[in-house]
Amino acid sequence: MNDLLLIALYAGFGATAAGVLGALALRALRRRSVAVSLTVLTGVGVAAMLAGTLSVCWAMFLNKHDLGVVTTVLAVAAVAATATALLLGRWVTAGHRALERSARALGAGAGFTAPAVAMPAELASLARSLTEAGARLATAREREAALEASRRELVAWISHDLRSPLAGLRAMAEALEDGVAPDPARYHRQIRSDVERLSGMVGDLFELSRIQAGSLTLSPTRMSVYDLISDAIAGAWPLAAERGVRLADDGVEPVPIEVDSREMTRVLANLLVNAIHRTPADGTVAVAARRHEDAVVLSVTDGCGGIAAEALPRVFDTGWSGDDARTPPSGAGLGLAIVRGIVEAHSGRASVRNVPGGCRFEVTLPARARVQAAPWRSAPSPH
Repeated sequence: MNDLLLIALYAGFGATAAGVLGALALRALRRRSVAVSLTVLTGVGVAAMLAGTLSVCWAMFLNKHDLGVVTTVLAVAAVAATATALLLGRWVTAGHRALERSARALGAGAGFTAPAVAMPAELASLARSLTEAGARLATAREREAALEASRRELVAWISHDLRSPLAGLRAMAEALEDGVAPDPARYHRQIRSDVERLSGMVGDLFELSRIQAGSLTLSPTRMSVYDLISDAIAGAWPLAAERGVRLADDGVEPVPIEVDSREMTRVLANLLVNAIHRTPADGTVAVAARRHEDAVVLSVTDGCGGIAAEALPRVFDTGWSGDDARTPPSGAGLGLAIVRGIVEAHSGRASVRNVPGGCRFEVTLPARARVQAAPWRSAPSPH
């Protein structure tokens, strides 16, 4: 028992010395290639075994022949282990370099393609993560490009929509000032109409900027959907009567809902005005509301004849109005953008689909308030 303890002490002393030297070497080479670290680590294991074995052999006073045999066996084992470590390090380094080349392509905007070479599980897992990150980055770039295009279109359209009434206002003001207006009362009425239109456009821009900046503050209250829709219809009734469009609210269920009444009234008003402008005279705009599980679905159905399938995804893009002419009633294309922003701030969603004879805009809201900040999006507009 004492001999075994003595052998363990000698072996432990030699192995400890080799381990300390290996730790110092790894610390000094910690910034070098992983192949170097693997070689050092293998060397530490072989050196620890060699040091412990030689210490025991020396303590046991082995003859030179036996000591030479043990030393030769350990040396061959050391060479084999070192060669294996070098091969392993070269394999890991090759996988790392392939992964690095693919990552450079990702940074250059070319997307990430996982290397075809065999790699350790850790590097393979990193490659999968980079592939997912590359897909998300590509999606983000596409979204950013779409947003930038939408901003440019919005600036161009707003500039056009502001230039036309401003030019008219200037001409009418100069005519009144020079006393050459054939009908001053009509000029005054037109000036008032254009000023109200510009004021509404500025208000829409301000509202949209608040939504996209996430600074829209909501104050939800519990109320009946019937009261909400009644107020919106009352506000839109004069426009409907002027254009000969009938408003129907036969499908409204008096279900309770928690929303910001002022903002949701604006949502319904925008939808109704949009529907009235797109529905021909003697047509009908139908408003409905129903409970669906834990949500309330509000819908406005018009008689526009439907929206082209390729245009449906763009209906809720900022500044898009569905026609080439930038003239009333198409406006600046902000109404449905505001609708979606307010609805999403209520943790709801806005959608549109074609129905026989027209299209239906639906707003799905949680029955109980779950308010959140409105995200930056390329927002909607009249179709």
